[in-house]
Amino acid sequence: MTRIDAKFAALKAQGKKAFVAYVMAGDPDEATSLEIVKGLPGAGVDVIELGLPFTDPMADGPTIQAAGQRALDAGMTLKKTLALATEFRKTDNTTPIVLMGYYNPIYSMGVPAFLDAAKAAGVDGLIVVDLPPEEDAELCLPAQEAGLNFIRLATPTTDDKRLPKVLQNTSGFVYYVSITGITGAGSAQAGDVAPEVARIKGQTDLPVIVGFGIKTPDTAQAIAGVADGAVVGSAIVSQIASGKPVDEVLAYVKTLADGAHRA
Repeated sequence: MTRIDAKFAALKAQGKKAFVAYVMAGDPDEATSLEIVKGLPGAGVDVIELGLPFTDPMADGPTIQAAGQRALDAGMTLKKTLALATEFRKTDNTTPIVLMGYYNPIYSMGVPAFLDAAKAAGVDGLIVVDLPPEEDAELCLPAQEAGLNFIRLATPTTDDKRLPKVLQNTSGFVYYVSITGITGAGSAQAGDVAPEVARIKGQTDLPVIVGFGIKTPDTAQAIAGVADGAVVGSAIVSQIASGKPVDEVLAYVKTLADGAHRA
């Protein structure tokens, strides 16, 4: 059982929904990023999604693209991202960390070396948005063999014919993308999301977490109410981009977490 499996089992036992927060590793700089990540569990975050900075993040909107560029400009790398996770684990051995990004930096490091390093750093799962199920032998299957969850995205365009393929080797949880488009675009609507979550749950026992388009505590509550939890990324990254002190960023995160936990 991974930390992700354990976290969702504990939340289910408590009758609680999950709040997942995404931040870009190294944004706005290494030291501030570590301080923010260390503060997330205290702000009510159940699972941390740690973005891997990459030069060509095609699934991301302007907010997260800019965060990745700030991190790269500040010298952030995949190895430094893993070092950040290692540092976080010195004081927190229970909060799951999911690395979210693109395959190129992992491929460049080499899959066996990356998986060894990720496992040693205390990483629990991976979301690699540009590796479809047809490429499972590339990273998904080796990751699962190494004891890491491989989390797949389902979208409004994932029809009933495609869904079983998407779910085939998915573990940890399913990430449902609430809107068609890039991160930070549009606004998630619980009425649209509910039947899609039900459809996915008809084909898997995994928790279904919904992200994209969640910007307020009320939306986090509404979305978590029709799923197993909510993910917020761009709205948090925007707070970091505005130059707010870490304590103010974390206070904002707590309002979102409280919203999801009210569901």
